Amino acid sequence: MHKDVQILLDTLHISYNNLDLYNLAFTHSSFNIDAKTIHQDYERLEYVGDSVVNFVVAELAFRLRQDLSQGDLSKLRAAIVQSKALAKKAKELHFDEYIKLGHSLPDNMKESKRILEDVFEAFIGAIYLDKGADFVINYVETLFANDIKNFKVEIIQDYKSELQEEMQAEYRDSVKYTLIKEVGPAHDRTFEVEVSYNNTILGHGSGKTKKEAEQMAALDALRKKAI
Repeated sequence: MHKDVQILLDTLHISYNNLDLYNLAFTHSSFNIDAKTIHQDYERLEYVGDSVVNFVVAELAFRLRQDLSQGDLSKLRAAIVQSKALAKKAKELHFDEYIKLGHSLPDNMKESKRILEDVFEAFIGAIYLDKGADFVINYVETLFANDIKNFKVEIIQDYKSELQEEMQAEYRDSVKYTLIKEVGPAHDRTFEVEVSYNNTILGHGSGKTKKEAEQMAALDALRKKAI
């Protein structure tokens, strides 16, 4: 079962001109088999929404992150609009509750990252076609502004691999990462990690995930090694 898309639009405070566009944005291609229709699904809207999301995120990153080079802006945009990130946005907005699947697919397919990503882009495409460029730009900006402001380019670089390669060029053993502290509530936790070799601490790092903290610890070690 799925919820009425009009409920979602009311929740998001989006007044619509063409409700059919939004219903289409949540209709998977498998639904065509049951309905005996062709192309009455989100795939064409997804094509439009993909372009809109990429354009708006690129323009917003340019305005908000004056500190980044062209190369780093490209890395930021790639990370923000990657499949996993868009699927997460869709899940946060409860889009999975509105997806229409055909009977050939199990209901848990609504949790598929690929489907959630596609639905997110299709929804943005529907907004663009229904409400116009100014509205969709403002809406996408509200969804991604904080992500762009808080984005750390450093975590895209694989500093752990870089440190390991440098260490193994001189030594045989691997470096070790140790979680030394967790602070904050469960929904907003910060992890602190130290990286060491043969009981010698090489660097420290912190982040919102253990992976990020380990990358920052590796970066700290690389910087100290360079100095």
